[in-house]
Amino acid sequence: MSYRNKTYVIFDADHDMWAYAYMKGWKNNDRIDFNFFDAHDLRPLTIRASEETVKRSLRERMASAKQVIVLVGEHTRHLYRFVRWEIDLAIRKDLPVIVANLNNRRGHDPDRCPPILKDHPAIHVAFKLKIIKLALDKYVPWYNGPSRDDSGPRYYRDEVYRDLGL
Repeated sequence: MSYRNKTYVIFDADHDMWAYAYMKGWKNNDRIDFNFFDAHDLRPLTIRASEETVKRSLRERMASAKQVIVLVGEHTRHLYRFVRWEIDLAIRKDLPVIVANLNNRRGHDPDRCPPILKDHPAIHVAFKLKIIKLALDKYVPWYNGPSRDDSGPRYYRDEVYRDLGL
């Protein structure tokens, strides 16, 4: 399963750390069937690190990743220094991108999603455990498979959410 590969999570550390903490909580809860190998767990950064040092460390972390989750919150669209840079790096590495909307929108949110993902074949989902797990299990292999096309953003229909109880 794709979630057994290293997953790189991109998020606004100033405003959306809560969502990243939820994902780590899902992973650590024995009663919840959700697991991913978090590429951010490799080596901590200090607050005093230079931008160059931070980017070097982030590049090293992403080197071991097989897929990316972008947590999209209220401010994510306007973050260029690290978030936009990380997304650009993931696209250049041709990694599958799962966009999890923290406002629970089930598709591309042009008001919050960074413009660099506007035409990228990322899958856009609500920030819900079951649909993120489904995207890791189903979308990532599709993205890496022979039938992939690059015709823009993807999303799951309402029926998929309903079948998952969401």
